[in-house]
Amino acid sequence: MNAGHIRKVLEAALLAADSPLSESRLANLFLDGELPPDDPKAAIRATLARIAAENSGRGFELVRVASGWRFQIPQHLAPWVGRLWHEPPPRYSRALLETLALVAYRQPATRGDIEAVRGVGVSASIMRTLLERGWIRAVGQRDTPGRPTLYGTTRAFLDYFNLRHLDDLPPLDELPGLLDETAAGEFAEVEEALAQEEDGANGAPLEAEPLAPAAAG
Repeated sequence: MNAGHIRKVLEAALLAADSPLSESRLANLFLDGELPPDDPKAAIRATLARIAAENSGRGFELVRVASGWRFQIPQHLAPWVGRLWHEPPPRYSRALLETLALVAYRQPATRGDIEAVRGVGVSASIMRTLLERGWIRAVGQRDTPGRPTLYGTTRAFLDYFNLRHLDDLPPLDELPGLLDETAAGEFAEVEEALAQEEDGANGAPLEAEPLAPAAAG
């Protein structure tokens, strides 16, 4: 199979998929002999890289995230594309955003760890919302009295933020802008509290915001 046809198959599969596709899954679309026999995945990877480079700066882009490759619109075009739908984009409370940030940057973290930095309690509805959204998951239990649950982020979290690895996380104050531009700056107090904790200081408690309970599902 020539390189042009391989490219068309990959583009068609990525356009049809409703979630990122890994290089292994894309390679499995081809029968024996349809890809270069020496290193089939390398051929897939090289073709994807060419597609990504050639579409850079256009109204859509091919990006690699934690779960694989996907076509998407560039973030700066989202306000215009969003007008296709009548429903407003999801809005998240300050308390939820702060909780998510602390799990992301301190993981594995317990609910108590988060409360210690924020200075206020973390409601069960916030944790439930993050779990149902698929952004965090239980990763174990701390070996202390009560064995509190440890939480970490998920591949879905990385995918949402267009990240491949946790090492790609941006500075803390940039995270809310990736989630919701209206939330920009809301993490400043969390960042300050983390810095104070590292310096051995006690920061002032952060103000909590109520969050409506998540719908049962």
